[in-house]
Order: sequence, then C-alpha cells, then structure tokens
Amino acid sequence: MQAKRAKRPINGVLLLDKPLGYSSNQALQKIKWLYQAAKAGHTGTLDPLATGLLPICLGEATKFAQVLTDADKTYIATLKLGITTTTADAEGDVVAVKSVNVSPEQFDAACQQYLGEISQIPPMHSALKVDGKPMYEYARAGQEIERKPRQVKIYAIERLMFDSDVAQIQVTCSKGTYIRTLAEDIGNTLGCGAHLAGLRRTTTAGYSLAQTVTIEALEAMDLAARDACLLPVDSAIADLAKVTLDMDAAYYLLQGQAVWVPGKIPSGDLRLYDANGRFLGLGYRLSNGKIAPKRLLVL
Repeated sequence: MQAKRAKRPINGVLLLDKPLGYSSNQALQKIKWLYQAAKAGHTGTLDPLATGLLPICLGEATKFAQVLTDADKTYIATLKLGITTTTADAEGDVVAVKSVNVSPEQFDAACQQYLGEISQIPPMHSALKVDGKPMYEYARAGQEIERKPRQVKIYAIERLMFDSDVAQIQVTCSKGTYIRTLAEDIGNTLGCGAHLAGLRRTTTAGYSLAQTVTIEALEAMDLAARDACLLPVDSAIADLAKVTLDMDAAYYLLQGQAVWVPGKIPSGDLRLYDANGRFLGLGYRLSNGKIAPKRLLVL
C-alpha cells in the first residue's frame, strides 16, 4: 500500500502563470500537490483556453482569497472577427461565417460602446453554478438555462493590434466580466460577428504577470525553492490601511476582544500588526473608536 503524503501547514500566496489547457481547479490541485499543502484555494476562475495570472492562496492566505476574487482585473484578449461559435470562444462549434470589412477606426468605435457599466448575460458554457451544477454541464446536455443579466464595469479597452480579421485588445474590468461575451458583443456591433481566440490575464489586485512562476519551473525546484516563491499572506490586502497594536492590545485582540489604539483610526477594513511587525489579520473600527477583529490568522 502506498504511504499517504504528509500535508504541510504552509502559508502564503503563489502567483501562478496558468498554462493553456488547465482548468483553474486542475492548476490548484497541481500546486497543492507540489507544495504538499494542507489547505489551498484559487482566486477567480480562468477557463482552460485562458492563460496567465492566477493567484493561489495557501493555508491562512485562503482567509483573504475573496478579496483577490473581487479585485479588478486586466486581460489581453485576441478576437477573431467574422466567425461566431457556440461557446463564444475557440473551443465551440462554428455557428456562422461572415465576411469582414472593418477598419481599425470602426473597430475602436465598437469597443468604445462597451466602456463603463454594462449588462452581460453569462454564457451557457461557463462555470457559473445553477442549483449546484456548472452551466457548462447543462449546455453539454443540450439544456438551455435562463440566465439573468449581470452588471459589470469595463474601465478601459485599448487596441494593441489589428490585422484584417484578427484584433488584440487590453481590457481592464471588474470581477465577473466575461471577456468572451465582450468579444462576441463587439463582433455583433460590427455586424460581422466574432469570437474569443485567446485570453491572457496580466494583472489583478496589485499583482502582475511579471511576478508569476510556471508549473514547469516549480516542478524543477526543491521544496525550499518553491517556498521562496510564496508571497506573504498580507500581500493579498496590501492596499488596506495598516494599524500597529502594542503587545497588550494584540494579545486581547487575538482573544476576540475589541481594543483601544491611540491616534486617528480610518474606517473600513484594516490590516493589523503587533509591535514586532507580525501580521495578525483583518479588523475594523467600531463606532466607539475601538478596533474589533474581523478575520484573524491562527498564529
């Protein structure tokens, strides 16, 4: 009988360059295995067709995974004009083929129509769950599920390349934005149709693609080198205000009590540290001025 692998209580954030063909969950399970991690979670789905930045939280960092999931994101998307598919991306069957007679200026004008807050209908071939089952499972079974439009925000669309029937754009958007739906909508606006031919996530939550590591690189490392690739747990919430507690206040906070801290305390979620610089977790200011714990690390 094969011995069961020991699990490690490892904590931190790994910035993975997710490869083509891996689902987010497959990438997560691979990283969890490589790190022998007792606990891990990813921070927002990337389809198998997509590559790029996928933050993976290990151990105590999973307590802040939702912060990363909710963050704005930037993608580089490749659009194939003139061809629409059943999935709005390159994995689907071709539905229609039309000639393309679009100038770069016309393409830019179509993109500009999708800036700001827009309404999107989630695609049937998506991981969005209905009654506990991903919609793509319904789609594969030939079932059409009614989907409610969702509001998302497109902050910027920049054309990086345009060549006859292929365009590449950089999109900065809110969480929950379906880039393949955006690609299909742009094609419909142009009258020729389009689908998403490629997608790469480049930024999210202050992290960038330049900070990522590949699965292949991790496989070539020993465990100590892999651990050195991890960012600290608090890197996930680096944009929040920082408050340092003295040793007494830190002690009582870790017991679940609200504590007094001298000075002006900002509202909203707070990053809390003890006098030695040790990260304690998240807290928030009460109406009476005290700081209460919200999500603490197990230290």
